[in-house]
Amino acid sequence: MTVPHVSPDRRTQLGAVALAIAGVLFVVYEAVAPRADETTLDGAAAWASAGWSIAHISAIVGLILIPLGYGAIRHVLDDTPQERTAYLAAVIGYIGSGLTISYYGAEVYGLRAIGERAVADGDPSLTEVGNDFRLDPTAVTVFTIGLLLVAVAAVLAAIAVWRSGSLPRWSAVPLAALLATMLPQYFLPHAGRIVWGVLVAVASLWLATALWRASGGRS
Repeated sequence: MTVPHVSPDRRTQLGAVALAIAGVLFVVYEAVAPRADETTLDGAAAWASAGWSIAHISAIVGLILIPLGYGAIRHVLDDTPQERTAYLAAVIGYIGSGLTISYYGAEVYGLRAIGERAVADGDPSLTEVGNDFRLDPTAVTVFTIGLLLVAVAAVLAAIAVWRSGSLPRWSAVPLAALLATMLPQYFLPHAGRIVWGVLVAVASLWLATALWRASGGRS
């Protein structure tokens, strides 16, 4: 009897790798960004540092990669009742990430320029400009909506996985719970934010492992 050849599902594997990388990048984001009083020259120097840029670019790439993982979930659940839910998770995730990234872009490029100028001029009052555009009502609204959509997408992905029977039921729940707290975690002390980032990495790797294992059984 000839045993049919079963090849790994590359699309699902790519989604798993994307989630794993995203998790690591969130640790980098929380651990590498220097934290200082942002009304002082120390705060301006933090904005102008390489660590600030690396951290926020890591967050941007991580937010891009996570919805790719939801796309992989949708692929695993193709032609099942939960495919639509997983599809919505991916679509909403992309929109949420896009809106959130627009704010992070301002933090990477705008605050860096302000920080460099403040340090060069020895003028800490220039940091007020950075805080003005960070707290601009339009910017804050877009950022908040983006983070809420990121949370909604993660919850939808967890619901799809939980109901599917194709992946371990709990595998997407921790990531959903953590991404739902992405907004309040900004108010934690630096150590708390690092812990949050590490937990996101663990949750992402758990879901990535579940997807990777699922990818080996598709012909």
